[in-house]
Amino acid sequence: MASNWKAKVQKMGGFLSGMVMPNIGALIAWGIVTALFLETGYFPNEKLAELITPTLTYLIPLLFAYTGGYNVYGRRGAVAGTIATIGVIVGSGVTMMIGGMVMGPLGAWIIKQVDKALDGHVKPGLEMLVDNFSLGIIGAVMMVAGFMAISPLFAAITNILTVGVNFLIDHNILPFAPIFVVPGQVLFLNNAINHGIFTPLAVEQAAHTGKSILYLVEANGGNWAGLVLAFCVFGKGMSKKSAPGAAIIHIIGGIGEVSFPYALIKPITILGPICGSIAALFWLQIMDGGAVAAVSPGSIIALIIMSPKGKLFVNVMGYVIAAAVSFVIVAFFLKRDKSIDEEEEVQGIDMSQFVESHNAPGEEKEETAKTSGNVQKRKIKKIAFACDAGMGSSAMGASMLKTQLNKAGLFLDVSHVSIHQIPEDIDVVVTNTNLLEAAKKEAPEGIPIIEIKEFLNADEHKAIVQQIKDMME
Repeated sequence: MASNWKAKVQKMGGFLSGMVMPNIGALIAWGIVTALFLETGYFPNEKLAELITPTLTYLIPLLFAYTGGYNVYGRRGAVAGTIATIGVIVGSGVTMMIGGMVMGPLGAWIIKQVDKALDGHVKPGLEMLVDNFSLGIIGAVMMVAGFMAISPLFAAITNILTVGVNFLIDHNILPFAPIFVVPGQVLFLNNAINHGIFTPLAVEQAAHTGKSILYLVEANGGNWAGLVLAFCVFGKGMSKKSAPGAAIIHIIGGIGEVSFPYALIKPITILGPICGSIAALFWLQIMDGGAVAAVSPGSIIALIIMSPKGKLFVNVMGYVIAAAVSFVIVAFFLKRDKSIDEEEEVQGIDMSQFVESHNAPGEEKEETAKTSGNVQKRKIKKIAFACDAGMGSSAMGASMLKTQLNKAGLFLDVSHVSIHQIPEDIDVVVTNTNLLEAAKKEAPEGIPIIEIKEFLNADEHKAIVQQIKDMME
């Protein structure tokens, strides 16, 4: 029951982040233009500043709508969703981020149902005519409905959420959000939390003030940097050996997924990232910090680039404070750990798949990859390395796996994809253990699913290569 619930939450979160993540570049472009040319920016320019409002009002919500519609029903759904969204944009006086994220998929779903109803009832030769007019008619209806009826509803929802966020900020409650956010990150809901909840609200706030602290509630990676650095110094066994690589990838690359498993090695250490994030948010709130656009990926480099004029030191210190507090707390718990054997290090962890397994003394150590699905002999040409959003940890994992495959003389196509958008023509799926249930629901029927426990563990990648060899005809 718990695993099904987690898979459903991951699916919803993946769907939301799936609309935002592909368009992060547009948000960053808007943030750069805003930071440079706004009247309070680095190079104020009244003419170039005219780009800011239309980009935020029209381009970004329409990109969200197009992407969401495409994810539901391909290009036809993308067009239907975009048409539906323009109605709520024009009919509203606030930025329609939420409108785009709802109307895009909704418009796509409606035209999909219409096409199903018409399937088999159109005379030969009239297909293009019916397709164009059905989309045009449904699109016009949704556009008018969005303008007249739906846009006031979305505007009210956006205003309520904005008032709620302002209440949290005004009453100093926002810094305590990590109590809920950090455990969600460990469950690989980081993209859903950041891009499905905080980014749409942050964009609205940044449009009025030029920056938003909401961008840094989830995306300030200093708290996880502190945890991994503590494992670099005070960890044991494989956790200590792999932590330096994870720290570099996390701090510079911003891929938080490589850091989350370390909190599962010693669950009590999750208090470090929670307290680190709380401390950083108090600092940012007191010093009026915030970013001009989404900090994605959550690297220190992205944080610096997205810092507005006059707030670079404040934001960087927010990262440092989060890292320092997290480091001290995690180090405290690691130093108190008196275990000697690495077996004790992973003892009693329900999610022990994240760390390297060990055989009994005297036995030959052998990494094995667990496989779900049909493992009969098969032709293998395409492998999908899947993570939540398909852009962070899966990209890194796909690259590492392809390297190991090439070394073994297997020159296969290895792609990185979202766990919720696994292509039909894939022969093998590789995913993190924590996403296994979601993978079972989303992968084509009968396709083998290989679990990976630790993204940076070369032995695991070699074991996966051997598993693929064993499956190939």
